[in-house]
Amino acid sequence: MTIEFEVSEAVFTQIPTDERIERTAKALEANNIKTLIAEDGADAKRIFFELVPEGAEVFLGASVTLETLGIKDEVEKSGRYDALRPKMFAMNRETQGKEIRKLGGTPDYAAGSVQAVTEDGHVLIASNTGSQLGPYASGAGKVIWVVGAQKIVKDINEGMERIQEHVLPLEEEHMQGLYKVSTAVSKLLIVNKEVRPGRITMIIVKEKLGF
Repeated sequence: MTIEFEVSEAVFTQIPTDERIERTAKALEANNIKTLIAEDGADAKRIFFELVPEGAEVFLGASVTLETLGIKDEVEKSGRYDALRPKMFAMNRETQGKEIRKLGGTPDYAAGSVQAVTEDGHVLIASNTGSQLGPYASGAGKVIWVVGAQKIVKDINEGMERIQEHVLPLEEEHMQGLYKVSTAVSKLLIVNKEVRPGRITMIIVKEKLGF
């Protein structure tokens, strides 16, 4: 499949109109992805923690959005949640690899962000390792995505362009700054529809968040 990249870079950083956000939300709802609209980051954080009960088992995908909103620190450091990533990082991958895979693969809650959301209700998530994709696709009991509204695109082709031309260079810079390592779009999940109503919730935030 050949994809021609024709959209200007500025398109990928602009907050869309309320009408476009509402249209996208309705399309997501039609595909069994419950969609809530937050006015700003504080509103999004409030909604997130209304959805996750205290004591819940939570796996967080790596996400600049969750870090920016303080959700990552709240989940992993408050003691009010059963945060899985700190547990997994503390385990020995050589001797406890199976246990690590089980913890990350079937959490009660998986949360993070996405790279593109189409106006007709499809979701694109790119990853280098793919660690969050299995839980998002089917392994997690519940999935919550917190998404800056600038990630709304026309269709899947434009979503692919957003990932390759906009997200990837920023993520490369981010990873180099943190760990001195490169990244890539090694794996890609496209969610066209959720078969279990109520399993996935997306919070669209009327702010520029993440890449």
